[in-house]
Parts: sequence; structure tokens; C-alpha cells
Amino acid sequence: MTGGILRITFSSDDLVRIRLTPQADPMWEIVGSLHRIQARDGGPALAQWRRKVRDNLSEVALLSSVRTLLNPLLPRARYFPDFLTPTASGDGLDSGIEAILDTPPSRVRTELEILRRHTGSAAGLDGLARGDLRSLRHLGRVVAGYHHAALADDWPTVESTVQNERAVLTHHLAAGGVEAMFAALPSGMRWRPPVLEVAYAAGDQELHLRGRGLTLIPSHFCRGTPITLADPDLPPVLVYPARRPPRRAPDPADPLTGLLGRTRAHLLRLIAAAPGCTTGQLATRTGVSASTVSEHTTILRRSGLIDSVRHTNLVMHRLTHNGELILQKRID
Repeated sequence: MTGGILRITFSSDDLVRIRLTPQADPMWEIVGSLHRIQARDGGPALAQWRRKVRDNLSEVALLSSVRTLLNPLLPRARYFPDFLTPTASGDGLDSGIEAILDTPPSRVRTELEILRRHTGSAAGLDGLARGDLRSLRHLGRVVAGYHHAALADDWPTVESTVQNERAVLTHHLAAGGVEAMFAALPSGMRWRPPVLEVAYAAGDQELHLRGRGLTLIPSHFCRGTPITLADPDLPPVLVYPARRPPRRAPDPADPLTGLLGRTRAHLLRLIAAAPGCTTGQLATRTGVSASTVSEHTTILRRSGLIDSVRHTNLVMHRLTHNGELILQKRID
């Protein structure tokens, strides 16, 4: 891919309509993680992560679907379809998948034709290009399965990275306004009023916001240069590599992750922090699907660590006494 500059032009209205995503965006993290797998660069830690993802996908019989469907749909290239990164994904994985499934067939066909012109044809995308509803639903299942197998265990780290970046930018925004926040953006971005210049792998491009504002989406898995949507008429976003938070030494005295697994340990701590939280709220906080959260909370409930109560169509969760004890590291 040839490098260039993305020039984002702001009006005075745009400067008061800058938004910072409140949490990690599952679909953009899926995009970034697939690009990391496709790139095959990086050091030993990234190679180890790729092996783990491959093994996890093989265990749930998804490796072939990722290779024949997700990789061709989301190539590490100048273009991939915008309908796969909907605005609704900012509200959680389930909302993102629902928005993908609701994409008009005409838009799917149009964007897949653009993709074909950039990367060539792929047999695994024929059903989607025809507007076949079963193919679209299969895509939704593969996306959900990929997220669960490849990202769910690492989601607390993903969220920590994004929240650290949010904290950096909101601090500078509060201290010095928008210009101070822009000055604090990572390298590769430069504010020259009224234009934000961004190093851009897809070549030179202009984006005029025209009063629509801009949503900044820091990403754990995005590497190299930032990404934006291909269609300039869609709500403008800028996805960029979030800075890593300071490394903390692992706590050898904390057995919870080893005992429960990373995702269930994270869920238990979230329930402790917000007694009465719902399955949907936990799904939003963790970035995994509501069905996956339900599976984990069932195990926590059967283990006697949480109680769950149904109220109309909501299921609310609280710690039991044993759940409180295990978090306090006082359980025998």
C-alpha cells in the first residue's frame, strides 16, 4: 500500500462536535486483529498470539470460515467494505452484528463490487454479493464466533488500552481545549488549523466534515497508520492506534484468573462493581455477545459465585457471599 496524507478539514461547528468513543469498538478491533493476522509481522509476542488464535479457531471449527470469508472481506488493503464497521458497533458486538445483518442488499452488492475491483473476486463472497440472506446470517455467526475465539480472552486488555487513551485525550481536552487534545494525539497526526493531517496508508485523501463532527476511535489492534471509512458521506470516524498503558507486573497473589479464566474473572469483578447489572450491560462492557456472557454467568451461578434474577425481559446479576469472599481472596 502506498503511503499518503489524509487531510481532515474542520469548520467551527465541527470543532464542538468531536466525539471520543466511550469504549473499545468490537468491529474495528476485529478488523485490526484480522489485519495483524494477515500481516505476519511483529515480534515473538504477536507470533504467539497468532498461534493461539489459530488454535482457538480450529477448536471451534471456524478457521476455514475465517480464511474463506472474513479475510477476503476485510483484507489488509486500500479498501474493505464500510458496512462491516457500522456506527452501532460502538454500543457493543451484538448491536454491531445486528446492524450488519440489517444492511440493505443493494449496499452490500455495491461495496462488494468495489472490493472486487481492488482485490479480485473471492468465491466465498458470492452468496453475499447475490444478496442471499442465509449468507449474511452466516457472516453474522462467523463474526460472533471469531470475536469469541480470538478476542474475548484478551478483551480486558483491549478495553484497558482504549480507556488509557481516552484518559490521555480527555485530560488534555479539559486542560487546554481541542487544540491541546489534537496536539496530544499519537505520532503521525498533526493539527494545522483548520486541518488535521494524518499519515494514511491508502494514499492522499481529503475529508471535509461539513458540520458533521468527527468520532475518534482509539484501537488496541490498529497498527501503523489510522483508518477512516471509504465513503465520505458516512458519519466521519478516525480509527487510530491507541498508546499502550504502562506495563504492570503480574500479581502472583491473584489466583482468580487461573481459577476462573480471564473472561469470567473479569465478569465477576464487573458484577462486584455494579450489583444488579444486566446481561446486556455486561456484554457492552466486555465486548462479547450477550449469549457468550450468558454462558459465562451460568457457570458463575452454578459455581455459587453469583445470583441471577429475571425481571421482565432482563436478567440481573449480583455476587453471592462466596463471590465476595473469592474476590477478597479469603476463600479456602
